[in-house]
This record gives sequence, structure tokens and C-alpha cells, in this order.
Amino acid sequence: MKFPTIIDRYIIKKFLITFLFSISLLAIIIIIFDLSEKINDFLEREAPIKAIVFDYYCNFLPYLINMFSYLFIFIAVIFFTSKMAARTEIIAILNGGISFSRFLVPYIVTAIFLGLISFALSNFIIPRTYVKVREFEKIYWKNSYENNEINIHMQIKKNVFVYTESFQVSNNIGIKFAMEKFNNNEEIYKLAANKITWIDSTQQWRLNNYYERTFDGTKETLRQGMQLDTTLGFSPAEFIVDVEDKKIMDYWELNAFIDKERLKGSSNIRTYEVEKWRRICSPLASIILTLIGVSLSSRKVRGGIGANLGIGIALAFSYILFIQITEMLSRYGGLTPLVAVMIPNIFYGIIAIFLLIKAKR
Repeated sequence: MKFPTIIDRYIIKKFLITFLFSISLLAIIIIIFDLSEKINDFLEREAPIKAIVFDYYCNFLPYLINMFSYLFIFIAVIFFTSKMAARTEIIAILNGGISFSRFLVPYIVTAIFLGLISFALSNFIIPRTYVKVREFEKIYWKNSYENNEINIHMQIKKNVFVYTESFQVSNNIGIKFAMEKFNNNEEIYKLAANKITWIDSTQQWRLNNYYERTFDGTKETLRQGMQLDTTLGFSPAEFIVDVEDKKIMDYWELNAFIDKERLKGSSNIRTYEVEKWRRICSPLASIILTLIGVSLSSRKVRGGIGANLGIGIALAFSYILFIQITEMLSRYGGLTPLVAVMIPNIFYGIIAIFLLIKAKR
């Protein structure tokens, strides 16, 4: 049987219209609540209406839609398929000689299409639009820069390691600083200071109560003093952790950032690796949830759409909760990022296959 047929076009149209209508309605509701929460800050900081509408909310929409897309793909499938089943349209389609597997084709094609759009949004489009969202927030709402790390260890380049007990982003001051250089696993240089301060005017670091050791075989040279202004090969940006950074990095930038953080030995690297694999693997959720949705709603049941929606939403939220749990286990436990992202897909993929087999009967 060729694709697409009249039935294929009918299902695809129903799928897309229901999805777009439901996700648009949700987006409007969320924007209204978000505006009501932030309106006092916008008024206090005199945010222009044009900036609120075009710089903030228009650029926030792709992120918002993508965040809820999988849930509403699922709800859309449950909703319009249950209505088709209630009107005995599915029975008529199957009695017309179309197998259940063939009946699934337009669902899978649409789910793949929406999954690819989500992949493009999360990896290439949202990182560009969200830059303007963050710029707006920093001016008219909040500053998202923060640094919660203590005992910071990082490698700034090959064989050069830096340590500081803490670093204050607000005034660019580090406490109990040390920098070490190695050659063939032997220490050849060490610089330590009780405090380092970034001086904007000179683009240098000011070291207080410092000492500097240089090793040349068995010979050691020591220099110390109360204050020294010098360049160290890095800037305060190396110590700044921005919780929103991952949202403004496209696929290539995120990979480059992960490589850089791995070189530094950053403790936050798992967060970015999880983000990378989530962007790659999450579009599979659109296919899995679509198959589960069709399986649950393709038969006419007592309770109609309400019963199907109730069961379906419970499954969808358990899926989302499972994803959150495995991602947390990766960030703070021993689970590798790829495994953490794939476990929910594999588990619910098995559930989808089981429900499909049951639905075919």
C-alpha cells in the first residue's frame, strides 16, 4: 500500500492539528502566569513592552514548546485516537483490510517528524533564541551568574593545574590559591597565595602574601612577597558557573565546552554531558509515547476519552519522573550520562512494544 493514502493524510492532519492546538493553549497559559509573576520586576526596572513581547516571550516560546512537546505529543495522540475509536473509525479502517501495523505508519511518521523538529530546536535553534532571553533577564529580572563550588580544581592547559579554596564572583576574589606546572609527572613550578584578585584596569591578577617556587632538578628557587600583579593565563570567567550556560550552547559549542571542562577536571562536567545526551536521545520519546498512546486509545473502552487520558497522563508523568531520577543519578551518582538518558527510553520502549502486541489482539 502506497504512502500517503487518504487515511494517512487524515491521521497526520488530526495528529498535527491536535498537537499544535494543545501546545499553543498551554504556552499561552504559561506565559500569562509567568507574566503575572514577573510583572512587578518588569515595572520596577522599566522594561519596555516591545522588549517584553519580542525580546523575551517571542524568544522564550521555542524553549517552552520544546520542553513540553513530548507530553503534548502523547496527549494529542490519546485525545484524537480515542475520539476516532469512539466513533468506530478505527474499526472501519481495520475492517477495510488495513493491518494494525500499517495503521501505525502515519503515527510513526508524524512522531519522527516532530522528534526531528525537537532535535533541531534543542541543538541549534533554542541556543540562539535563548541568548536574547538571558540578556533580557539580566537587565530586567535577574542575574543568573552564580558559583557554588568550593575547593575548585581545574586544568587550564596541558600540565598546568590550578586550585582555589573558593572564588567569589561578585568581586572576583579567590582564597587560598595555588598553581602548579608539571613536566613528565614531575613538579617544576608552584605559585601560591593567600588571596588573588582580578584587576579589570590592567587585566591582571593581584596576589597577596604569595610565594613562588621553581624546581630545576635538585635545585630550588624561592621567591615570596606581600603583593604581586601578574598574568596567570586565565581570567575570572574560568571560575564562573552560569546555570543557564548549557541552554545557549548549540551542539558543537556544547561538545567543545565538555572537552574544555574535562581538561580542567571540572566537577560540573556530568551536568553538561547529561544535557548533550538528553538532546540527542530525547526525541526518541516522541516515538515511544506515540506508540503507547495509540496502544492505549485505539480501542473503545468504558469511560471513553477520560479513562484513556487518565491512564495515559499517569504513564507520561511516570516517564518524565523516571527521566529526572536517572539524570540526577548521573549527575550525583555513578551512572554514566548516556546510560542515564537511555534507561527510561529502553524501559518505556519495552512497555510500548508490550502494549502494541496487546492492542493488535
